[in-house]
Order: sequence, then structure tokens, then C-alpha cells
Amino acid sequence: MKVVGRYGEDVLEAVPGEIARLERLGYDVLTTGELKYEATTRWTLAAHASTRAEIGMSVMIAFPRSPFVTAQMAWELQRMTGGRISIGLGSQVKGHNERRFSTGEWVSPAARMEEYVQMMRAVWQTFQTGKLNPFEGDHYQFTLCPPAFNAGPIDVPFPKIFLAAVNPAMTRVAGRVADGLLPHSFTTEKFVREVTLPNLAKGAEQAGRDVADIEIAAGGMMALADSDSELEQKLLKLRQRVAFYGSTRTYQKVFEVHGQEELGQKLHEMSVTDRWGEMPDAVALDVVKEFAISGTYDSLPGEIERRQGFADRVSIDTADDPANEDRLIDLIQRVLQI
Repeated sequence: MKVVGRYGEDVLEAVPGEIARLERLGYDVLTTGELKYEATTRWTLAAHASTRAEIGMSVMIAFPRSPFVTAQMAWELQRMTGGRISIGLGSQVKGHNERRFSTGEWVSPAARMEEYVQMMRAVWQTFQTGKLNPFEGDHYQFTLCPPAFNAGPIDVPFPKIFLAAVNPAMTRVAGRVADGLLPHSFTTEKFVREVTLPNLAKGAEQAGRDVADIEIAAGGMMALADSDSELEQKLLKLRQRVAFYGSTRTYQKVFEVHGQEELGQKLHEMSVTDRWGEMPDAVALDVVKEFAISGTYDSLPGEIERRQGFADRVSIDTADDPANEDRLIDLIQRVLQI
């Protein structure tokens, strides 16, 4: 089991210090997301600051960026770090692509993502061999790369590509073309076992791949506390995240697996009428417990092994609390041994 730590939620200049701390604590994979801040600047700075950990993103929004440009960035960072780069790509949803990123018409996101990954690999093959390896799809094409624009070979493996997926079509794409799968925060053990894993295996079979070669992150949410009473308070706070993601129609299939379609519809209606402040109260604590793995410093490793035994890597997010560093180092070491 690999243990993932997150960086990049603070200002850009804080990244080197975050990386130093996370590596000191024993994390072996470090990733950044893309919410308030653009991801690639933090990814690049983290790669420069790191000394041993895998440096990735979970996730960067793919479609606002050219796959050629993404491939270029990853290639240089992979060379510089000696092979410690991974890429986490996510599609985001229709509204954000069209109205925030202005990526054009929202058409066939799963097929488009599959081509995105295929083109990146065609670019890398071109760099590595010096000979154009063309790619032509319905959404992307790569048919031109004069020597002046070829970055040249590297002496380490190609970067790993992870895909974020919730719904079956994107999960099958991950099975066909990705090195790893990043289930969403808005997922549950039941959904992963009944929907995600079968579709990942189906995609791998379609491509003639062994699903065992695909790394799987744990997904879901986490609550870590010193005591059971504090743990319940942290779970109650997670109602806001469950309500936010649960209001998105794209993610309703997760609620459906649990027979919570009415809750999903209610949350969506509240979101479109700007009742965001009321939404967490609509989510029962039992619902939150399906989405979150929770435990104390003593019990969390056992909970991870019991509920997320399908995963190759798990994220453990903690506040920067020097008083708890020794306990966190011990916790990470115990999880690494799962």
C-alpha cells in the first residue's frame, strides 16, 4: 500500500515547505488538486522541491489543456526527477467545462479522454524515438512534430497516467488506457466493488490488458481523530462535501446504488435554488459514513484494510500539527505495511 499526501492548497510559495514536511513524515506519493489554484505550477514547483516521492496531481482538469502541452510538461519533469512523475487527469462536468473553462461543446467526454491519453503517449513515443508517431482521432490529432519541437529521449520510463472516474464509461476508459484509476471523493466501498471494479476489469479486457497491472487509489473521504467523540464531529463536518458533490447530476449513480435517489434529487434542487447553506442538514450521518473511512490514529489502519482492501494507494490528509507528527509518522508506517 502506498500512502498519498496532498500539497498545494496554500499559496504557491508554501509548496517547497509542504513537500519537505510530507517527505519527512514518510509519504511516498504527493499530489495536488485543482480547485482555487491552477495545478501545473504547483506540480512543477513540487517536482523541483522533492527528493524522493512520486509527484502527481489528483486531479488536473484535462480538456482546457492541449494533450501535447501536457505531454511536454510531464516529459521534462520526468527527466528532471529521474522518473518520479505521475499525472492525474479529470474531465470535470459539463457546466464547468462550458461555462468556467470555455472548452467548447461538451461532447463524448469518455471518448475524448481516451484520445487525450492516446495522443499523449504518441507524443512521448515521438520524443523517445525521434520519429513521428502520428495520432488521429475524432477530438485530437498529432500529425506534425518537426525536429525543432521534439524534446528528445529520456532514460527513465514514461510518466504514469491516472484517470479520475465515477461513471462506468470513464472507468472503462481507465481500464483500456490508464496506468491507474482515481475514484472520486464522492464514492463508497459498495459503489467501487459493485460498479467501479467490474467496469475497470471490462475496459482492461477490451484492450487485452491485465487489470492487476492498473493501480487503484482508494477514493472516498476520510475522517481521522484522536477520539470517537471527535471523530463524530469530523464526520458531521463531511456532510457539506457529501451534499456538494451529491447535488451534481453527473454523480447520481453513486446515490442510486444505495437507494438514495430522492436525496440526490433533493440536493440538486436545493443547489439550483441557491440553498447551499441548508444542504448539509439534508444529509444524514449514516449517509456520510458510507462515503468516509473513519478512525482514530489507533484504529484507522485496520479500517483501511477492511474497507479499502482493493486499493494500491490511500490518501491520508492531516493538518500541519507538529504535536501530532510522531503519531502521524507511526500511522503512515503502519498503513504502508498493509
